[in-house]
Amino acid sequence: MLSNQAKVESLLFVSGSEGISASQLAQLVGLMKPAVLSQIEKLQEKYKQDTSCSFEILQTGENFKLVTKKGFAPLVRHYFEQPTTTNLTPAALETLAIIAYEQPVTRVAIDEIRGVSSSGMIQKLLLLNLIKEDGRLDVIGRPILYATTQEFLDYFGLKSVADLPELPKEVEGGDEKRTEGEFLELFQQTLDEEATEE
Repeated sequence: MLSNQAKVESLLFVSGSEGISASQLAQLVGLMKPAVLSQIEKLQEKYKQDTSCSFEILQTGENFKLVTKKGFAPLVRHYFEQPTTTNLTPAALETLAIIAYEQPVTRVAIDEIRGVSSSGMIQKLLLLNLIKEDGRLDVIGRPILYATTQEFLDYFGLKSVADLPELPKEVEGGDEKRTEGEFLELFQQTLDEEATEE
């Protein structure tokens, strides 16, 4: 049986760079808010005492998030400073394509299209300056909105996002929900066209 501490830890992990509030944790784990805060304190103490652990918990506003300890910053920075071409895995390209077409878009919306958590991919794209935070959605929790950057346009040889091919509209049932395959296919089509022109 999973412990409450493990449940809190797992939710902190999947919440990614946006983090998660104590209220949300309490609702998901089934604990009172004070109990959740107690579990967070215990986890933080656990990370501090374990010198082999690379994590710590950071609080920003009402949200808590799992981050790497400051001592690992040079190593993490070195990883993200490697040539972009070697870092853009299919998963990163999928995430980038969805953001390019749906911007401004929240992480939750990206996750729904991809069917998996995109926190890691979003963090990587942010550090590569291919995407940026573009305000917050005016709903409960005020999730961060993401959009592409000028560096994204420069890297892929685009004058603007208007150069991306238009997504076909589905007629049947009026359902316009897209799959990650559609986004990636059209995104790749644009890249291929740019390469041909060169």
